[in-house]
Amino acid sequence: MSYEIIVLDLDGTLTNKDKIITPRTKDALMKMQQMGKRVVLASGRPTKGVRHLADELELGSYGGYVLSYNGGMIIDWSTGETVFSRLLPVESNGKIIGLAEEHQVDILTYEGEDIITETPEDPYAQLESRVNSMEIRRIEGLKDYVNFPVPKYLMLEDGDYLATVEPKVKAALGKNFSVYRSEPYFLEILPRGIDKAQSLERLLEVLGLTREAMIACGDGYNDLSMIQYAGLGVAMENAVLPVRQAADFVTKSNNDDGIAHVIEKFIFS
Repeated sequence: MSYEIIVLDLDGTLTNKDKIITPRTKDALMKMQQMGKRVVLASGRPTKGVRHLADELELGSYGGYVLSYNGGMIIDWSTGETVFSRLLPVESNGKIIGLAEEHQVDILTYEGEDIITETPEDPYAQLESRVNSMEIRRIEGLKDYVNFPVPKYLMLEDGDYLATVEPKVKAALGKNFSVYRSEPYFLEILPRGIDKAQSLERLLEVLGLTREAMIACGDGYNDLSMIQYAGLGVAMENAVLPVRQAADFVTKSNNDDGIAHVIEKFIFS
């Protein structure tokens, strides 16, 4: 099978523990693009948090794409055009923020290129700010302020407690929302039907490619759907167990050039 497109999660997959792309991995990705293959970055991060990596890999010069907000937005990096976008309905904002208050967890969302929250001092909000190079703005009365559609919310708390909150939030919101933890301390709330696999299906339609031509690589629970969907689903050695079990191939860890190993084995060979 000739693979035409590789889809990469970022944290724990494309980047190493220092959040950088190693030289061997970058070299493999650049050579692959020079062969006419496409690279897609697929992340739960906001678009701004993906931008520096997309630019480092020169996706704009090689017809690459970015899936941000876990697939809630697809951007053609060559043109800057948003190919697909799905936001949470405005009428759900109050309920979601109210659930955070009820369960005594902090919550954040996004406006433009800023993170907005009532609790900018929260250590997990600070982490989201650092990872994505986004400013945090303190909002007094978030429930009244957010009168516009947003791509997602993040509830923030230590993992043990958030694990008890997750099923309650799922039950309260019902079937029209996608609720899952992307990290032990991040509970993500997105519109229903937003996951990496469903967005990749939309992208493949745009590109006129089949899923058999796609390699998808990831390490976390939110990568499971695309690893099961892709023609070749690849788990990192450092992936969570369900992802490793679902994968067609387990590569080396993100600290050992696992992505370069995949490209050398399945695209260059």
